[in-house]
Amino acid sequence: MTAGAPHVLDNPALASLTGPHAHFAEKRGRVLRYPVDVSPWLALPDAPDVDDWADLAALAGPGAEVPLTAYAGQVPEGWEITFHVEGVQLVDDGLSTAPDPEVVRLGPADVPEILGLIERTRPGPFLPRTIEMGTYLGIRRDGALVAMAGERLHPPGWTEISAVCTDAAVRGQGLATRLILAVAHGIRERGETPFLHTGAKNTGAIRLYESLGFRLRRTTAFLAARVPERLPEAVS
Repeated sequence: MTAGAPHVLDNPALASLTGPHAHFAEKRGRVLRYPVDVSPWLALPDAPDVDDWADLAALAGPGAEVPLTAYAGQVPEGWEITFHVEGVQLVDDGLSTAPDPEVVRLGPADVPEILGLIERTRPGPFLPRTIEMGTYLGIRRDGALVAMAGERLHPPGWTEISAVCTDAAVRGQGLATRLILAVAHGIRERGETPFLHTGAKNTGAIRLYESLGFRLRRTTAFLAARVPERLPEAVS
């Protein structure tokens, strides 16, 4: 975490779910999450205590796997880390954003086709109601959706660009770049700043993002942990 007061991007899910995305928030104690058909992201407090972990366990249920993105501490005894990938967070530092005449806005009716593109390209989780998190833009060729990008987390003053993907048949044509700049243009038009996450080993994507005008803000981690099947009995 950065020195001094925490930045909203240090815990972006918490900033989103207590800010512009508060209408999505499912809450137990100080733990918040998106509905499970919207996003897997959930938010712990910056320094979770034993009660917070108990609330997370109760919210998720015994044996559930929960994401702990950006969490840098230890998990309690009995919890099992099931996934750990180092990541990076990049922020707009001079993007030349622009609308794109070929880009179309995607809506709920497009979700089945979006899910098909996501399945083929694997950019990360996209669920039946993820489209409600923000603006999603796509490019079609011969009527078929072949590339897309959109908005995910929404901390105050910031919007995350996510779900950037291109069908293998049209890669190398610059469609991802065009979509990133078009999504970023809409974010900028609202007076907000684009940011995004990717894996630290995804060097090709990082080089692309930096060439467009993103800069590295911080390293982070993408974690998941399994809730114990049996939880300690609460002390009254």
